[in-house]
Amino acid sequence: MRASHLFLTLSLGLATATAARAAAQNPDDVTIQTIPLNGPVSMLTGSGGNIGVSAGPEGILLIDDQFAPLSAKIQAALSALSPKPVRFLVNTHWHGDHTGGNETFGTAGAIIVAHDNVRERMSTEQFIEAFKSRTPPSPAIALPVITFSGRVSFFWNGEEIRVFHVRSAHTDGDAVVQFTKSNVIHTGDVFFNGLYPFIDGSSGGSVDGTLDAVDEVLALAKADTKIIPGHGPLATRADLVNYRRMLATVRNRISALIRQKKTLDQVVAAKPTAEFDAVWGQGFLNPDTFVAIMFTVLSKSAS
Repeated sequence: MRASHLFLTLSLGLATATAARAAAQNPDDVTIQTIPLNGPVSMLTGSGGNIGVSAGPEGILLIDDQFAPLSAKIQAALSALSPKPVRFLVNTHWHGDHTGGNETFGTAGAIIVAHDNVRERMSTEQFIEAFKSRTPPSPAIALPVITFSGRVSFFWNGEEIRVFHVRSAHTDGDAVVQFTKSNVIHTGDVFFNGLYPFIDGSSGGSVDGTLDAVDEVLALAKADTKIIPGHGPLATRADLVNYRRMLATVRNRISALIRQKKTLDQVVAAKPTAEFDAVWGQGFLNPDTFVAIMFTVLSKSAS
């Protein structure tokens, strides 16, 4: 394996992540768009992870909050949905493009809720191996104040909102959120719609765990369920089925090459994603970077 090739592929991924952070540092360049879904539920897009919102007579429940510099724009979008404050903020995992606004909303009085591992990771410095990036501990006001190990429910704005942990998927602290009456599911980064996903092995994520999490969501979703992915456009159950097919196919191909003792360069050269690249390879991770990350994560699980 040539170290220069590994450096190149992972550096490409780092460049895309840096570009996303740069966009968040220039909030004037970002537009927060509101997409009404069903009942009191909407989806907000901007820069970073997609946001879910339940805005109704009891106030606002928010799912994720993108980057810190966007908090004022996010709050303006929320105010257009309801004059009431954000009462609860659910983090689907610890990454900064989903938790960057925690300090702002926590200071304003929102009760932050997440899986046990989210608080643990946000409380200490984290290192994302794939991008060679370090994240310092979050301030106390940005940390979840209520954590759960398996699941928790909110009875809010006329429906039960179920939040449940999916084990070792994108990270070790992922949560999926189901709006039971509105027929909406927020997957967090278990699902990247139309993009090759980032699976953070250094944060306890795994490919098999991601596929298991997708299966859990598919078991809940109906043909007309609206699915908010962690990244990418609003999705349907059929979109999630296509994502699972792609991820499982690539997993199987790379795993077979690992069993054959192929090096990273050889696996990348084999183009295990070739027929998927036109659809999935135009986003956050280019095909070679995605293969390199999958190789690393799958190699660890095979050892």
